[in-house]
Amino acid sequence: MNWKPKKQQLLGLLPDALVMTRGARDDVARYLSFDDGPDPEFTPPLLDLLARHGVQASFFLVGEKIEKHPDIVERIVAEGHMLGNHSYSHWSFGNMTLKKQLTEVHKTDALLRHFDRRPHHRMRPPHGYVGTQLMLYFAVHRRSFVYWSYDSLDYRTDMSPEALVTRLRDRPPAPGDIVLMHDDSMRATDALAVMLLEWLDRGYAFRAVPAEAA
Repeated sequence: MNWKPKKQQLLGLLPDALVMTRGARDDVARYLSFDDGPDPEFTPPLLDLLARHGVQASFFLVGEKIEKHPDIVERIVAEGHMLGNHSYSHWSFGNMTLKKQLTEVHKTDALLRHFDRRPHHRMRPPHGYVGTQLMLYFAVHRRSFVYWSYDSLDYRTDMSPEALVTRLRDRPPAPGDIVLMHDDSMRATDALAVMLLEWLDRGYAFRAVPAEAA
């Protein structure tokens, strides 16, 4: 996954109602967000960790995995986390027509609706890709995307677990940051098992991204 600072800056110029990249300027909370679940091996230990520390987060889920692991989605909702839409197949939207992109969005929304009764959900497209047509569709229909302002790099397999912890410790997320992480491995959970204690001791507050308006 390549997240270009220039793209992040451009998305940050768009209204928060359309594209959310971080919290408000005076926001003191940090927002942990996890992509690519639910996963039967990796999501439950992460939920256990968040529950132990009373931390709520946002989970951007893949439709195909929702169908396979509905019990995990039920637990995510029951424990107060936000459900987000991460497409149905997790294929990049870059090579899809608008019709195919919308099928991915709407199909996953319908699956998520069974768990939280919300008509639609905040969207984080796979690999962060969104084209002009989908952006315009979301603007017209008052839908919203959620990106991130802090990339944890937990998907980088060339970075050791110790190096990931060191990076999070030396360059922690700032107030208002939306933190990109993943629950398709133990890397985020293992790093947070160390860092959540330190961050909470420093007085950091964590919240889930607010759900999209109905």
